[in-house]
Amino acid sequence: MKNLVIVESPSKSKTIEKYLGKDYKVLSSKGHIRDLATTGKYGLGVDLEDNFKPNYILMKGKSKLVSDLKKEASSSDNVILATDPDREGEAISWHLKETLGLKDNNYGRVVFNEITEPAIKEAFKSPRKIDMQLVHSQESRRILDRIIGFRLSKLMQYKTDGKSAGRVQSVALKIIVDREREIQAFIPEEYYTIEADFKDFKAELKKYKGKDIEVKTSHEADEILSKLSNAFNIVNVEKKLKNKQSKLPFTTSTLTQMASNRFNYPASKTMSIAQKLYEGVNLGDETVGLISYMRTDSIRLSDLFVKDTKKYITSNYGKEYVGYTKKAKNTENVQDAHEAIRPTSINRTPESIKKYLTPEEYKLYSLIYIRTLSSLMADAKFEATTVDLENKDYIFKASGQVNVFDGYLKVYKDYEDSNDSILPDFANYKSKVIVCSKVYKLQHFTEPKPRFTEAKLIAELERLGIGRPSTYAKIISVLKERKYVTIKDKKFFPTDIGIKVTDKLQEFFSSFINVNYTASMEEDLDKIADGELVWYKVLDKFYNDFEPLLDVAFKEMQKDAPEETGEICPLCGKPLVIRNGKYGKFTACSAYPECKYIKKEEKVIVEICDCPKCGHKIIEKKTKKGKIFYGCNNYPKCNYALWDKPTGEICPTCGGLIVSKNDKTYCPNCDKK
Repeated sequence: MKNLVIVESPSKSKTIEKYLGKDYKVLSSKGHIRDLATTGKYGLGVDLEDNFKPNYILMKGKSKLVSDLKKEASSSDNVILATDPDREGEAISWHLKETLGLKDNNYGRVVFNEITEPAIKEAFKSPRKIDMQLVHSQESRRILDRIIGFRLSKLMQYKTDGKSAGRVQSVALKIIVDREREIQAFIPEEYYTIEADFKDFKAELKKYKGKDIEVKTSHEADEILSKLSNAFNIVNVEKKLKNKQSKLPFTTSTLTQMASNRFNYPASKTMSIAQKLYEGVNLGDETVGLISYMRTDSIRLSDLFVKDTKKYITSNYGKEYVGYTKKAKNTENVQDAHEAIRPTSINRTPESIKKYLTPEEYKLYSLIYIRTLSSLMADAKFEATTVDLENKDYIFKASGQVNVFDGYLKVYKDYEDSNDSILPDFANYKSKVIVCSKVYKLQHFTEPKPRFTEAKLIAELERLGIGRPSTYAKIISVLKERKYVTIKDKKFFPTDIGIKVTDKLQEFFSSFINVNYTASMEEDLDKIADGELVWYKVLDKFYNDFEPLLDVAFKEMQKDAPEETGEICPLCGKPLVIRNGKYGKFTACSAYPECKYIKKEEKVIVEICDCPKCGHKIIEKKTKKGKIFYGCNNYPKCNYALWDKPTGEICPTCGGLIVSKNDKTYCPNCDKK
C-alpha cells in the first residue's frame, strides 16, 4: 500500500519518512497553501452577507507545489495529514484536504508532540479526522484579524502617519503607551531606611513599639538616630527549615522570557532556534527532534517522560533528589493536548550532543533540558534564621539562610541566584547585648513601574490573556517594523507616531482596542474550538458593533496635516509637503489632486568598496519597496549584489565580500561566521 504523508516543514520530511519506512512517502506543504482573497467588499475576501463565508485562494508561488501534491495524492492509497499539533496546523490540514480533493475514506489526520521514532509510530497507529471546531476557531481568528487589520489600517493610513492597526497589536501598543505615560506622570516620593552595621551582618529598622514604621523625611530619620545607642538587645532568634520548589517546565511565554533575560535573544530568534530543535538535528547516525512542540501554554509533562526522568535522577543523583511535590495545574484556556517544552529524551544531555549544535542551539537546548530536569527534582532546603534586635523600643531585623540540601539546585544553580547569607550563631553569644559599629540613614525615592522589556511584555500579554503562544513573537515584530516603538537599553519606548495612533484608536474604538475585550475574544475563540459557540455568530456580533464605529471614525477623525517643507511648488505656487507613500516618504504638492507635482529626489550615491567581480564600486541601493541592499554600480553588466553591508574584506575561501550583520561578520557564500 502506498501512503502519502504531508507535513508543514521540509526539514521534517526525510526524518519522518525514515521512521515510517518504504511504504510511506513524506512531502511538505511548506506552511499554508491558501489564504483569504483580497476581493469582495473592502477587499476582505469574506462574504459579509453569507455568514462570513471565506473566499480562499492559493497563495503566491504555491501553484506548482499544490499540483505536485495532487499528483502524488491521486496515485496514493491513503493520505495522512501530519501538520503541527495546534489550531494553525489543523487549519493547514483542512486546506490541504479541500484543495487536494481528499475523501473521508482515504485520508487521516495524525498529531505528535515530538519528532522521534516512538512518537511518530505511535501517532500513526490512531489517525483521526480533521477537527472542524479547531478549524473554525482558526478561521475566526484569521477573519477577525483581516477585518480589523484591513479596515483600521486603511483608516490609520488615511488619517495619520501610521501604517497599520490590529486586534492584538494595537492593544499591546496601548499597554506600552500607558506605561510610558504612567512613568512621565510619576512624582517620586522621598523616604529613608535606617540600618545598623555589625561585625558579620547588617540589620534594618522595621518596627517601633510593636508597629511597622515608615520614615518619610530626613528630619524624622535624624530624630530616630539621636535616640539610638550602639548597643542592641537580642530579643528573638527564630530558625525555620524552608523548602524552595523548582520552577515549572517551559511554556512558549516563559521560554522566550528566560532566553531574553539570559541570552538577550528577541522572541523571534528564540522561536526560530526552538523550531530547528523541534524539527530535527543530524546527530551523526540519526536525525531526531530534540525538543517537543515549542508553541504551547501547557506545563504538563507526559507520564512516560516523567517516569524516565525520575529514573535518570535516581541513577545520576540519588533517590533523595527525585521530586514528588505536586506541581501547579494548568490555568484556564490552556490547550492541554500539548505538553510543556521539554527534551525528547532525558538521556540526551546537552554535553553529549554539543558538537552537533551551533552555539545558539546548544545554549537554548541546555536551558530547556536543565529547566525540565530540575522541575522533576526535589525541593531545595534552607535553614532560615531571623533575629530581632531592640534599641530604645525600636526593633531592627536581620535575616539569613543556609542551604542544607541543594535538591533541584544541583543542576539549576547556574540559572538561579541562591547564595547563602550566613548569620552568626546567636545561641553561642555569652551576652544578650550586641554592639554595632555604626547606625545610619539611607535616602531613597520611590520609582515608577519600569518600562517593558520584550520578556516583560510577553509576560504581561500572557497574564492578561492577550494573544496565544504562536502570536507573541509576531506581535512584537510588527510593533518594531511599523516603527511604533523603539528599543533603548532593552526597553520599549513608544514613538510619537505610536502614541498618536494609540490616541486616535482610543478616541473612536476604546470599546474594542482594550485589554478586557481582547482577552474576552480569545476566550470566545477557545469556546469555538470547544464547540460551545458558533463561529459565524461570534463574528456577526463583532462586526455589527464594529462597523458603525468605523463609519463614524472615517467621517469625524481629524486628519493629520502633512508637514510643510518650506518649499513652493514650481507648477502652481502652493506649499510642498511630505507625504507617505507605499514605498516611504516623498515630497509633493499640497494641492493634490488638483496639482500632481512630485519632487524628484536627488540620489545620493554611497560607495562602500570595490566590487570583487568587476572592479567597479559596490554602492548602497534600494528596492522598489525601499529595502536597502548593496550592488555593483556597473549593473546590468555586473550583477554582484548583497543584502548585508560589505566590510570591504575579501573571503579567503571564495573571493567574495565579507559582510556585517548584528555586529557579526561572515561570508554569505561560505556562511563562515
